[in-house]
Amino acid sequence: MAINRIAIGSPGEASRPDAIRAAFAEFFSMVIFVFAGQGSGMAYGKLTGDGPATPSGLVAASLSHAFALFVAVSVGANVSGGHVNPAVTFGAFIGGNITLLRAILYWIAQLLGAVVACLLLKVSTGGMETAAFSLSYGVTPWNAVVFEILMTFGLVYTVYATAVDPKKGDIGIIAPLAIGFIVGANILVGGAFDGASMNPAVSFGPAVVSWTWTNHWVYWVGPFIGAAIAAIVYDTIFIDSNGHEPLPSSDF
Repeated sequence: MAINRIAIGSPGEASRPDAIRAAFAEFFSMVIFVFAGQGSGMAYGKLTGDGPATPSGLVAASLSHAFALFVAVSVGANVSGGHVNPAVTFGAFIGGNITLLRAILYWIAQLLGAVVACLLLKVSTGGMETAAFSLSYGVTPWNAVVFEILMTFGLVYTVYATAVDPKKGDIGIIAPLAIGFIVGANILVGGAFDGASMNPAVSFGPAVVSWTWTNHWVYWVGPFIGAAIAAIVYDTIFIDSNGHEPLPSSDF
């Protein structure tokens, strides 16, 4: 079972050159992703005079995040695995594919990358607001938690099927594309309700820069639960645990 392979890691692991390079890869991939994703929303707001949300705005958000994540995962894949998401890293940890110490290193890099991207956006746009994720009218925090669990489950299940599974074969070539597609599709589903984060770092960056923390916990609890369920389900059902060996982080 996946959870039996959870590993803490060796004390010196976080200072190893390959781990440091992987953390930098996660940092830069996150900067690329958040700058494009959050920036597209700011650009749309400028074009519409900060008008109300519209279906075309939702489609624009979906496309920008799908394209940017495809690129961000691709450029980081050979160094860090291209997680670009603390929830994906958590799912990898639950499945025994990354140690806790390396996961912590990734989380720090991912969160810093998101904050830096939002700061760069604020500076380059002349002080425009980097809007934090929020719940739509009539959506309760627990509604949003369920949304985030389900959407992140789909994301991490896709990561496992196309990138982690040792039997993936040639399908691994399209892993970044598939990951971008599922995020774009989920934004079309959940964007109108809670913003469809699926990624605690994506929510954390604008929350820090705008200092807005209302219901912020939703965007951590939901994704982490969804990621853990996806990791356990996919590993238990589809990966032969008897022959499974943890993958080096650079392999997915």
